Amino acid sequence: MNRQYKKFSGRVRRIWLWTLIGVFVSSATPMVLLRYVNPPTSSFILQNETASGRQASREWQALENISESLQLAVMASEDQRFPFHYGLDLVQIQNALVANEARSRPLGASTITQQTIKNLFLWGKQSYLRKGIEAWLSVWMELFLPKYRILEIYLNIAQWGPTHYGAHIASNRYFDLDASLLNDQQAALLAAALPSPGRSNPGQPTNYLQARANALLDDIKRLRQQGYIVGLYL
Repeated sequence: MNRQYKKFSGRVRRIWLWTLIGVFVSSATPMVLLRYVNPPTSSFILQNETASGRQASREWQALENISESLQLAVMASEDQRFPFHYGLDLVQIQNALVANEARSRPLGASTITQQTIKNLFLWGKQSYLRKGIEAWLSVWMELFLPKYRILEIYLNIAQWGPTHYGAHIASNRYFDLDASLLNDQQAALLAAALPSPGRSNPGQPTNYLQARANALLDDIKRLRQQGYIVGLYL
């Protein structure tokens, strides 16, 4: 009986060991690939193409060909501690939990890394399962990818219109400019549109969108003075 128990427990340990190895390998492998290979599309883009029946418009741009103004504007709008956290912003999560006690509409605390993971691999509907997978993969992304690469991927798959994705398409569509030529005001308008990209037009902003963009301008200047662009490469 004792021998059978030892044999059974040994088998269970081996199953757990190989399961853990499988989880670690399946989590790390796509991150290693993303360090060197530009993703041809994303889960979010594919889902939207299927739902709308329209093909997405996107064209990849290296980060050095995307205006620093837009890089700073997106960090100012979406994740002001991006260069300094490790995928999950525990400070912002705590602040959101406190703020949500007095809010009927929950305040989000997703980092740029988490949004990149969600857009690349997951689905849009909120659930504890999705958030758990998102958090797990965000940590792995931060382990294998430098900050500038994460931001580069994000800026190339972010939605900026019903079928428009990425900074290159957005800057051409709304301002008839190359992404490298965007100034602070134009970048702020694009960043301000991110929460509702399907309904916003940065080229013809509503008063609400313009007000959001104006509020970002001081943040862009502050992040520039604090060396956030340099921080992406440290």
